[in-house]
Amino acid sequence: MQAMENNRKKWLRGLARTRKSTFGKIASFLGASEISAATWEELESLFIQSDIGVQTSLDVIEQVKRQSQQEGILRTDELLGLVKNELLSRLNTPPAQEWNEHPSVIMIAGVNGSGKTTTLAKLGKRYLEEGLKPLFVAADTYRAAATEQLQIWGETLNIPVISGQQNGDPGAVVFDGIQAALARKYDPVLIDTAGRLHTRYNLMEELKKVHRVAGKALPGAPHACWLVMDATTGQNALQQALSFQEAIPLDGIVLAKLDSSAKGGLVFAIQEQLGLPILYAGLGEDPADLMPFNPEEFVESILSQDQE
Repeated sequence: MQAMENNRKKWLRGLARTRKSTFGKIASFLGASEISAATWEELESLFIQSDIGVQTSLDVIEQVKRQSQQEGILRTDELLGLVKNELLSRLNTPPAQEWNEHPSVIMIAGVNGSGKTTTLAKLGKRYLEEGLKPLFVAADTYRAAATEQLQIWGETLNIPVISGQQNGDPGAVVFDGIQAALARKYDPVLIDTAGRLHTRYNLMEELKKVHRVAGKALPGAPHACWLVMDATTGQNALQQALSFQEAIPLDGIVLAKLDSSAKGGLVFAIQEQLGLPILYAGLGEDPADLMPFNPEEFVESILSQDQE
């Protein structure tokens, strides 16, 4: 019970900026007044400002309006429950992670600056705490800072890092990393990949190659491909995600920096346009602030009247 309460507080704290600047305005607007044509116009405007996307905003408003008419609701304060239910219906519950393969190989993708390497390290810490023996693979060989950052995290967390020569073949590093995991019984393997969008074609071809090489090192690998998205970039992140989705078979999203985003509507846009579950959300700087995504806590927190 205490753990559930602590998680609720983390969600409330982590989404304070979103609540105060966008979705909180929706909750505040739905006070005790008569519903009118102006009510729906204002709600539509507030939803669009939240970065939820124009079409999704219109769909949400239409559904809430139709249901309120069916239920004979006349006052705006009675709409909040309908809004919460409608938003929640648009979020997929993340699938339970089952490690059926040993080692499980997880490929982490994302553009530079999205928080990809830091997110990978936080995942590593979670797996350590679950009693697993994770291994980091530094497959971003073209950016020395990425390898150095991962090695620092590895030393801090006492997680080994497999790396190669700068500007070397990322595929070779991945092959060596998976072979090392097999030999030394490390599990899972977390692969940090490059994310240079200014050479998009080369980047995507490289990701495809890393994906292929992982399968040669261990049939069936990678067993999961997760994309790290920066919540602060809003709708722009969706176009980036579509490019990654065309290159490799993505299984889910890790939404970094959600606590720094004033517009939490990206969560709904991801589900609408990408059709991928959000697996984790970054709610702070501490490794423990990378939380398994919880649709109920998310919706309650962005529309809460509490000022945690």
